[in-house]
Amino acid sequence: MLAIARFSVPLGSAAHFQTQLSSALESFSQCKGFVDGEYGQNLDDLTLWSLVTQWENVGSYRRALSTNDVKMNVIPTLAQAIDEPGAYEKPYSE
Repeated sequence: MLAIARFSVPLGSAAHFQTQLSSALESFSQCKGFVDGEYGQNLDDLTLWSLVTQWENVGSYRRALSTNDVKMNVIPTLAQAIDEPGAYEKPYSE
């Protein structure tokens, strides 16, 4: 499953926010079920950022959200996300 969070960040806060995203990704990467992740800044609107993580399944992602490290280093960042659905299931092909 994919977890996608988008953020609107003032340009003056971009460097600090990038540090927050890096820390969040490092915390997530230590969780069981984490597959991959990355973050980036929008090329057309530099105030928009995204954090995209891939998980073995939705349960792994939800369990990761309850770990102490994630509560301390990720949840405060995710709390700043644009309020929109962010969990996606990858379609399976036969």
